[in-house]
Amino acid sequence: MNRTRALKIYFAGDLFDHKDLAGNLLLANAVERLSGNRYQLLLPQDGECEVVSRTSQSIRDEDFKLLFNSDLLIANFDGTDLDSGTVVEFCFAKMVDMPTVLLRTDFRDSGDHTLPDGEPWNLMCSHFPRTEVLYLNAMARYHECRKNAGKAEDLLTGFYTSIASDVVNALDRVCQQKSWLGANELSRQYHAALKSVGGSVEAAFPDEAFEQLIASKSATGLFQ
Repeated sequence: MNRTRALKIYFAGDLFDHKDLAGNLLLANAVERLSGNRYQLLLPQDGECEVVSRTSQSIRDEDFKLLFNSDLLIANFDGTDLDSGTVVEFCFAKMVDMPTVLLRTDFRDSGDHTLPDGEPWNLMCSHFPRTEVLYLNAMARYHECRKNAGKAEDLLTGFYTSIASDVVNALDRVCQQKSWLGANELSRQYHAALKSVGGSVEAAFPDEAFEQLIASKSATGLFQ
């Protein structure tokens, strides 16, 4: 698979309190470091407060623009009920055959996990193509790292390095999965996706910008 640049990853998930914000940042930095910067993490939390004339639609539109410009998705599927915004972003990613890692570090069971092939969330979010599901028990992993850590900073570094190592491996695996969307179909599919989102998102990609977007997608080697 020939690549001319780092793959850009939209990091979807909760960003509503200090634990979310710090955890997202620490994991993103660890993934970039461990991948040798083959992966570049894009955090919606870094741009949402900079949106001019903040409204629910303007924030939504900026997040979609960032997602359109991404090559892969990491979706944080923690919680007893999944974050609804993350689910929407995941569904959009599947519309354009974006390779995705679903990351769950929450050790609680919920959703439809009691079914033979069920997972700890609603079954409508399961069994999509080009999707790697990564389960990690954050509490168990924390205590494993705690055994060998002295200072709190060492524990945090070891903890996020451990999680990021598994995430990078999952990203590598999902990038090797066969695409259902051909390179020659990208333009048509992204035009449809832009129409489906509406708002100011379509206007952000006039003809020249749209052609550059499609060329950039094709250059990743993720679509055959």
